[in-house]
Amino acid sequence: MDALELIQLGRQLTKIGEEAMRGSRTQALPNGPSLVLRDVFANRDSSISQIAERTGLPQSYVSESVASLTQQGMLETRADPADKRRTLVRVSADHRRTVASKAATPIGGALARALGDRAEDLDAVAGSLENLFERLVPAASGPVIEQIRPRSREPRRRNA
Repeated sequence: MDALELIQLGRQLTKIGEEAMRGSRTQALPNGPSLVLRDVFANRDSSISQIAERTGLPQSYVSESVASLTQQGMLETRADPADKRRTLVRVSADHRRTVASKAATPIGGALARALGDRAEDLDAVAGSLENLFERLVPAASGPVIEQIRPRSREPRRRNA
């Protein structure tokens, strides 16, 4: 496999994930606001300037994105108690619940449709994807996932 094939695979896997989560409010977001939203998931109660610094986006663009995402009900803002001139941003409780329910969406149906006439390979492909995920995404227990998945003592189940 070369780099171009890896990129093509990544795009195809993204399409399969999006199909599995069809109806998600975040699915249609442009890249910039999506990046802002992901950053706020990982960094609760951040200022606009902190978000801009971490994402590399211009502060004015981050401000516009936060305003739009707030209007859509995905984010909430409040004045910083320590400095009333600053605005702090967090993911709204409603959107956090929406993302948590979408994150648990099984991918079996979308993966079977993508495999088409090779659907008999579903278990093997799902197992390979699980293996890749475990090896390449060690941050799967990091702050974003911990915020959107309900806390549980049971190990996280992945649906194929």
